[in-house]
Amino acid sequence: MINILITHSYFYKFDQKQWKFKQPYPPLGTLIAAGLLRNKGYNVNLVDVGLADDTTVIQQALSKCSPDYLVIYDDGFNYLTKMCLTKMREAAIEMAKMAKDQQCKVIVSSSDSTDQFELYLKEGVDFVLIGEAEESLIELIHNLENNIEHRSLKGIAYQENGKISQNPRRPVMTDLDSLPLPAWDLLDITPYKNIWLKAHGYFSMNIATTRGCPYKCNWCAKPIYGNRYNTRSPSNVVEEIDFLLKKFKPDHFWMCDDIFGLKPGWVQEFNKLVKEKSLKFKYKIQSRVDLLLKEDTISALSESGLHTVWVGAESGSQKILTAMDKGTSIKQIEEATYLLKQNNIKVAFFLQFGYLGETKEDIDATINMVKKLMPDEIGISVSYPLPGTKFYEKVKEDLLLKSNWEDSDDLDMMFNSTYSSAYYKKLHRYVHNVYRLRKATLLVKNAFLNPLGFKRKYIKSILSGIYHFPALILNGYFLRRTEAISE
Repeated sequence: MINILITHSYFYKFDQKQWKFKQPYPPLGTLIAAGLLRNKGYNVNLVDVGLADDTTVIQQALSKCSPDYLVIYDDGFNYLTKMCLTKMREAAIEMAKMAKDQQCKVIVSSSDSTDQFELYLKEGVDFVLIGEAEESLIELIHNLENNIEHRSLKGIAYQENGKISQNPRRPVMTDLDSLPLPAWDLLDITPYKNIWLKAHGYFSMNIATTRGCPYKCNWCAKPIYGNRYNTRSPSNVVEEIDFLLKKFKPDHFWMCDDIFGLKPGWVQEFNKLVKEKSLKFKYKIQSRVDLLLKEDTISALSESGLHTVWVGAESGSQKILTAMDKGTSIKQIEEATYLLKQNNIKVAFFLQFGYLGETKEDIDATINMVKKLMPDEIGISVSYPLPGTKFYEKVKEDLLLKSNWEDSDDLDMMFNSTYSSAYYKKLHRYVHNVYRLRKATLLVKNAFLNPLGFKRKYIKSILSGIYHFPALILNGYFLRRTEAISE
């Protein structure tokens, strides 16, 4: 029987920012691929490096399993893998070389290898799977094992006689219900659960209900699933939730889709089925403010257990949103935020600074939007040129020495924007200071107006505000100095 060792290259401990959050999720895409391989009759072993200290775990597994193939199959549902962080690329190449030393064939599938397949092939990888990869992986191994020609196989890149070839992409899958459940039995969920419970007091798991995104924000890369949008049926998703609740008893789910519930009527049907099965859970999604404002979407989400929605607010300047081809308005951000809060759903903003043409006035508009709407959480980044995007094409001639961040806390500007990298790093801290202090001030005010409604959990936010007050003054000072230097 053919032995396959499957892994991925997202080491949480290599990304200090994400490791600090203590919100690790298993490699869902890797587990789905493992399930498919096993269904085809292959002997599959998984090495989950998500919580590992370094790549030596792969060396140990190679020695123990003596596999015919090492498949490095990244989780395409983890948005961080789109960023092609250099630490993860280096880990993938290091693992591939370990396997080649033991005469394994190496197959890689990731956002980074799709964008940079020549680099991986030159480092000794045998095949790179381009884009959505499950069907390509199954067909490739079948062809290799049966001495069937692979040169016309869609969705692969390879090197032969010193020449690198890339075959045409494979059409994306449309029948997502045909996929098996992830091979959860191959993974020890206990360490993940323990980290969540210790850090947050609850346990969250990940589910993917869709693939792709039809919107065309010009800075957003879609190397794996593209602009097509395909969805699992509500009944199929609810069956998986029921299975996971019974087997692992999570309190919470992260629906790790680019956009949750875009298809008309999907959210309403999902809500209906959750109620029929009397399932009790909370969940988090990513969505768009214009989508949330359609019909009874927010009320249906609330009834089915939605706890938090992250929206791409991006900027408080309509000029910047238009330049990004975002397709949303400041008014929609405001309306969706108010409606979500009315339905007891926490709203979180993704914010992006440094986009081409952004001025000090645009930055101030974003800060003022945050202070006015006071989302429950914010995530701040700077514009990051991802290969394959219109934004990348605009700045590629202007890219500086580095083309990828080391980790997700890097925040370096990789092109000439209005201000320097030092300015945006100070701005990142300053906006967090403004937000945390504002949050603490509102809690204190509400405590005086409604002392009976005060909760002990608010004390942490108030104490945080005390810390952020001097930090705000200090970072504001350095921000002004850095701004002057940049100009």
